[in-house]
Amino acid sequence: MTIDVSNSIDPVEYRLQADGMADAVLDEEVSEALISGQVAVAVIQWSGVGRQEVSLPWRQLRSIADVRGFAVDARTMPRAFVQSDTAIGDAILFALDQFNDAPNCNRQVIDISGDGTPNAGSDARIASREAEQRGVTINGIANESMGIALTSYFNRSIITRDGFVITARHHLDYPRAIREKILREVSRIFG
Repeated sequence: MTIDVSNSIDPVEYRLQADGMADAVLDEEVSEALISGQVAVAVIQWSGVGRQEVSLPWRQLRSIADVRGFAVDARTMPRAFVQSDTAIGDAILFALDQFNDAPNCNRQVIDISGDGTPNAGSDARIASREAEQRGVTINGIANESMGIALTSYFNRSIITRDGFVITARHHLDYPRAIREKILREVSRIFG
């Protein structure tokens, strides 16, 4: 999971993302799906060029204790960056490199959440094509403030052909969106 911590994300929006991720995995339906699939997860915070960080290293979720531990760590994870541009392409390329340390999985997915289009860094379309060439799916959560312009951009330039975008109508809608996204991902894997 990669979360946007660029300059457009204020402290309240950051908390909504971190807490939304924690709440989503604790949802009974989500946690059961994650455990039954023994899903491995890592969290990356990203913003501008050279500003990507693995905030929570890879871990496999095999039990409710694993899920609860991940939720606590997500909720208490400090923000990695402030005052930075938006470099989605760099975030994708950084996330691709993290699969070198991932547990062996049948499917690799990068989740990109963001609230704006890139204004710095590598071309996101080229990074997305690189992911496709490596067999990695990119799904997204577009945090819209008005309309669906960002969702359209994600569909055109970020997600892979086998990916999808969930629209959060504003940051307060992020917890619902991430729950929906995780359930949809897991249902694609298991049936």
